[in-house]
Amino acid sequence: MKFFVPLVLSLAASTSSFAQATAPALQNAAFAAYTAKNYRESGQLYDQAFALLGAKKAPGDCYNAGCSWALAGEATKAFHDLGRAVEAGWDNLAHLQTDEDLTSLHADKRWPLLLRRAQATIARAEAQQNIPLKRELEAIYEADQGTRRAIGPLQKRYGAKSPQLDSLFKQMQQQDARNEERVKAIIAQYGWPGTRLVGRTGSMAAFLVIQHSDLASIQKYLPAIREEAATGGLAKANLALMEDRVLVFQDKPQVYGSQVRTNPATGKAEFFPIADEAHVDERRATMGLGPLADYATGFGFDYVPA
Repeated sequence: MKFFVPLVLSLAASTSSFAQATAPALQNAAFAAYTAKNYRESGQLYDQAFALLGAKKAPGDCYNAGCSWALAGEATKAFHDLGRAVEAGWDNLAHLQTDEDLTSLHADKRWPLLLRRAQATIARAEAQQNIPLKRELEAIYEADQGTRRAIGPLQKRYGAKSPQLDSLFKQMQQQDARNEERVKAIIAQYGWPGTRLVGRTGSMAAFLVIQHSDLASIQKYLPAIREEAATGGLAKANLALMEDRVLVFQDKPQVYGSQVRTNPATGKAEFFPIADEAHVDERRATMGLGPLADYATGFGFDYVPA
């Protein structure tokens, strides 16, 4: 399964429509193609994005590209992008070893070499990290994401108003409460658990737990989250969505157009109000986000730029 952050929605698009696209738009389209099981197209879109990014490729995007190429039956391309992920700092060895997207690579002689490279990269990083804390936060991450990954399949099988889905949501709420209590205790003891302390996955776990919480909690930790994004430990796109979340909580116009609601009168999705909407795509680009119209497509509605 691909490694992703649920705050950033995947976007549906075709290869031909992105001839002049930005790297974020291409990456979003690549993820959408993966979701639609168009794995070769996904890999090609990632290639286009990486050509624009040069050396500034994020490990998660490289990993996702490797997954797409593996599922497309392109082992050499898959190993190339997975190697890029390792070089860029990929630190989730357990995910790499158990990801079903990569099963086709396990019998390849290059697989153990890739694992050894990943282990060496992680060992170098972990020499400066709090390993018990890192492992604990990685477990929190897997629990958080595992529950949320189950929503789609369960809804598809039993329906949106099924007792099975209701039970899952109750389980998720209880789990979120436990995780929030623990993460807040960790922050109180260590400060914000950044990548230098607990690695990328561990730091992302803390971010996700806080973004599930209430406004007061988000506001309390937002300065630390901003600092983490400024130092490269957190994608600016995730910070943008957190900033918008705070504004929406306060009934203020959002800045990046990341927050969507259902119109009670029409039952259709729409954006919460956006400040200076005419220039929203310019602001989105500075945070690594693609055009708002493409983002809207991922939610199943059309958006006409202001």
